[in-house]
Amino acid sequence: MGAQQRVFKQKIRSTQSLRKIFKAMELIAASRIQKAVARTQAASPYSTALTRAVSAVASESNVDHVLTTEPETITRAAVLVIGPDRGFAGAYAANLLREAEQLIRLLRGEGKDVALFTVGGKAESYYTFRDRAIEKSWTGFSETPTAEKAREIGEALLERFTTDSDAGGVDEIYIVFTKFVSSVTHDPEYRRLLPLAVVDAEESGSGSGEPAPKSGAPAFPLYEFEPSAEAVLDALLPRYIDSRILSALLSASASEQASRQAAMKTATDNADDLIKTYTRLANTARQAEITQELTEIVGGADALAASSAGD
Repeated sequence: MGAQQRVFKQKIRSTQSLRKIFKAMELIAASRIQKAVARTQAASPYSTALTRAVSAVASESNVDHVLTTEPETITRAAVLVIGPDRGFAGAYAANLLREAEQLIRLLRGEGKDVALFTVGGKAESYYTFRDRAIEKSWTGFSETPTAEKAREIGEALLERFTTDSDAGGVDEIYIVFTKFVSSVTHDPEYRRLLPLAVVDAEESGSGSGEPAPKSGAPAFPLYEFEPSAEAVLDALLPRYIDSRILSALLSASASEQASRQAAMKTATDNADDLIKTYTRLANTARQAEITQELTEIVGGADALAASSAGD
């Protein structure tokens, strides 16, 4: 076997090994998408009920709560960036970080200082490499988020929000994540988490926290709050924030798996194309070697015949 054939055969074997890895990762991601979507759907009833409860308390009481009151001046904002822990997901992390950078530029353009909070190793390494200060980061659970982790993140953000801005606190909080729509549609977006804009779950679709049209707002029955409306809000609003963060984590998890499946499918297809190309080049090299050997044999035979005729 010639040198060129050996090179192409080695490349074919290497590409076939990579293809097996890509295909396995594609299948794993496909199975995890269904699990992530199922977890999102399982958390939806709790989120819907909690949203309705908070909306009822906020709409039927005149309490000025710290989490729902717009501050007179906003000098410092916190941005929570929810990214992946691992790569091999195509442009998923890049698109998310691009959206986060646009939000940060917008906030700084309004004269606000930005405090960064990150979820996932990719977001942490991105800002660390650029010497950007990170207030707090969480890693290791981007693919399997839990309510406990969402509560931990929510408590850290609420602590900063309830602290005076002069003492290192923030006046508003934004969350940047990738919204999962379907296996082929998942777009990065940002939302303001605090101060809270409480809406009814039926109006907001998924309880996203976006303002709803007043004309379509449902009429709540009259309520009496014990011990007081403020105490009820104190108990409900932190859980509401936790549920919003958990929803974002679950949506980001499903988006990550969908992006990884698409990326690994593309990598598998590219590996198939490379194998076909290398196989064709190996066959071409083999034919060239056979042709060269035949030419040498014919040339040698002609030289031998000419030598015999001269004798």
